[in-house]
Amino acid sequence: MLIARSTQEAHLYMDLHACACGEEGFEREHRLDERDGVLVAVYEGVCPRCGSARSFAFRLTDELPPAPPAFGGSEPSRIIDPGEFLWVSDQVATDAGLRLLHTPPVGRHEQREGSAFALAAVEEVLKFLPQGADRVPVESFTSERGREEYERAPHRFERAALLENVARKRRILESIAPVGPQPGA
Repeated sequence: MLIARSTQEAHLYMDLHACACGEEGFEREHRLDERDGVLVAVYEGVCPRCGSARSFAFRLTDELPPAPPAFGGSEPSRIIDPGEFLWVSDQVATDAGLRLLHTPPVGRHEQREGSAFALAAVEEVLKFLPQGADRVPVESFTSERGREEYERAPHRFERAALLENVARKRRILESIAPVGPQPGA
């Protein structure tokens, strides 16, 4: 069974696993079940393209989940690999960056959520680095997308490159006001 550290991680996993027809998204109904004394989050829905039933069940970890946008505590994910996290971070950061460029200063706070999500995703990659290692071990890449990301640019999974990526995303996030201009300001 899949083990999710948070609801955020479960949703990202489902987003990364398209239906057999290729459709990525679907409306999800959520419920909690108990199976063999373990709490399980179940998400079900129907593919909007082909009508196939979609169902995912995640055993929840005992650790209190972090507040969004974080995906989990100090341990790396067991269901999303570092290449997938970096790919997601890149996609979301590019989208948020383009929106920032085309948003007047008064509305830029609306792009904060995307920038925070991109930062949280790249922070997850760091959790795959063993203590003292200079790069994420190749065996950490368990998905096709993750392996492709690693093969395309292995240097991006080096400690120095990851730390610079995190620092850059933090600077961007810090430059975005958390709320818009206040009335009378």
